[in-house]
Amino acid sequence: MPDVPSERLPLRERKKLRTREALIDTALELFTERGFDSVTLDELCDRVDISKRTFFRTFTSKEDVAMAPLRDLWATFLTDLADREPEPGPLPRTLEESLLATLNRMPAEGWAARAVRSHRLAQSTPAMAASNLEFCARTVRAALEILRERFDLDPDADQRPRLALDIAVAAFHCALDSWSAAPGDAGTATLIAHARDTFAVVPEALAMRVNARAGSRA
Repeated sequence: MPDVPSERLPLRERKKLRTREALIDTALELFTERGFDSVTLDELCDRVDISKRTFFRTFTSKEDVAMAPLRDLWATFLTDLADREPEPGPLPRTLEESLLATLNRMPAEGWAARAVRSHRLAQSTPAMAASNLEFCARTVRAALEILRERFDLDPDADQRPRLALDIAVAAFHCALDSWSAAPGDAGTATLIAHARDTFAVVPEALAMRVNARAGSRA
């Protein structure tokens, strides 16, 4: 969720936010320690001292709560892209700027630590990986609709918007991988640096040539 100071929220919203954060932190702790499949939803709710009804008012599943930090990021990306004023220039640059702006909008307190744990967990949990693929597909479809409505692009008639979006998402996932695997600081600033470095080499990757002799057989 975007970084909104909690003191500006009504009491009811502050309580909901604290419950949501407690669920995410507890889920990531339990899933990391014991494995995603070994922790039941009842156990998670008991640990946070809430009912399953309260859980389902906040999340749809165990996968949803475990992936919440990164799903918050992509929801914020869609908001940023929809609010962004269309300007002449390359679409890949617009997508890159939107993703970097999204990172700057993520909560300064706690988001990066939750996101790195979530990403690491997803890499070793098939159920989370499958759920994430479905979520990513929905996000791409939503982003394409924004490009259609706000940027006057037609992904049905022109493949280039979809390709540009897929490349931007893939580059960002590469940055997430390198960020979560690196030792030391896993803060948002470090992720931004990884993202900038990855976006910078996309043109070189697209122009990369293969040595004709590399695959030759005697």
